[in-house]
Formats: sequence, C-alpha cells, structure tokens
Amino acid sequence: MILTGLSLAQIKELLKSPRADLEEILAAMAEDPRAGVRNLYSRWKRAENIKETEHKRLAGMFLYEEDLWAKGHSAIAGVDEAGRGPLAGPVVAAAVILPGVIHLKDLNDSKKLTAAKRETLARQIKEAALAWATGLSTVEEIYQENIHQAGLTAMRRAVLGLKDKPVFVLVDGFKISGLNLPQMPLVGGDGLSASIAAASILAKVERDRIMDSYDQLYPQYGFNRHKGYATPEHLSALKLYGPCPIHRAGFQPVKDMTEQADGGLFG
Repeated sequence: MILTGLSLAQIKELLKSPRADLEEILAAMAEDPRAGVRNLYSRWKRAENIKETEHKRLAGMFLYEEDLWAKGHSAIAGVDEAGRGPLAGPVVAAAVILPGVIHLKDLNDSKKLTAAKRETLARQIKEAALAWATGLSTVEEIYQENIHQAGLTAMRRAVLGLKDKPVFVLVDGFKISGLNLPQMPLVGGDGLSASIAAASILAKVERDRIMDSYDQLYPQYGFNRHKGYATPEHLSALKLYGPCPIHRAGFQPVKDMTEQADGGLFG
C-alpha cells in the first residue's frame, strides 16, 4: 500500500475507525518518506500499547471474581472503606455487587485516581452495579471503638445495606466481624479486585461529599480541601481555632489539644 497520495489529515481519518487493511496501512506509514507520517505511526503504536496494557490490567482485576463465579458464587460484594487516617470526620465504607466482567476505564484503587475520575467512575459504577450501598461510623464511634473496629462496623453496615444480599464478600484488608457470610480478605484488595476497587471509589466519593458538607458548618478548617487529613493548613487551623465537634478526640494532636485546652502543646 502506498500512502504518498494522501495528506496527514487524510491518514488520520483512516485510523479513526476499524479497518480490515489496518496492518497494511500501518506498515506503509512506518515506511513513508514523510517524517510527519512516521511520527503519527509512532504515536499510534504507543497509544495502542497503552490501551493494551490497561486492558490487561483491568482484566486482571476480575481474576478473584471470575474464580468465585466459576465456583457458583453468583453475587459477590466488594467492600472497602475510606477515612482511617484523617483527624476529623467519619470513616465511610461501601459495598458493590458488579454484574460480571465490565469495562470501567481507569477503575483502580481510589487513592490512585483524581477526584474528577473518582466522580466519573462513581456514576458509572452506580449505573452498572447490581447493588451498592454505603455505611459509616461516626466520630463518636471511632473514639469509643477505635478506628479499626469502627472501620469494620462501617463495612458491615454497607454490606447489610445492600438491596440484594451477596453470597460472598471480597474485602480489603481484614475480615469483617459479625457478618454471617463467607469472606475473603485481600491485603491491597482495592488494587487487585474490581469489586473492591469500585467500593473504594464509592466510599471515597461519599466521604468527600460529607466533608464538603462539614466545610459549610466549620469553614475555618478547610475541610473541603484536605477532607480532614493532617495537612499543614489543617494543623495551622487546629492550632488557631482548637478542635471542633467532628475532630477525632482520640487522634494526635487533637487528643493533646483537647487535654491541654490552654494550647500548651502548640503555644
């Protein structure tokens, strides 16, 4: 095939839709005397390699689900939580039952995604899922139970909130106590299982929404920006204004600030 009679724009048009003669076109582009056409070929190949790598990554995220489906577990809930580390606000969990292997571009551990991508994926997950639900543990429960137990409580509430009962649970990190369902805890599960990754995104998006609402109540802390994490901005606001009702009294430095109301720790 000879492409010298076609402009660069015309060749780009050829690549926009599937073609039976694609390999011939690519071979001709690679040998084309024009540098612009050869550069276009190189960019096209790099883009295709990226797509193939992403496709393989996403396919790999369904390996646990596919194994369980093959064993007859039809409704598998992925479960994860968000908000173990912040100094303020609840810990929020989500549970998601996916309908099967579906393509959700960029699906991954929520921590590896931008806020915009999480929002987009959250909408797609809710539209595609057979069932989804969120649950939370309050600041008071975190103080009374400790953050680990409160996180498990939030995850149990998310699973129990599903409109369809799952037959198996894939959970990030730790087995959920008090849940009468077979479970498989996976360390780093939000990067290994599509169902857990989906849950991690819904949990993170819901928690961010809650912290944005708290920002309306306590605008001096900047919760809409740091979501309660110990950023320099947040620590400065804590030093200036002291803890508010949604700060976690058992977490440092909130604990010391609460006990030393005169500000001795930071003053």
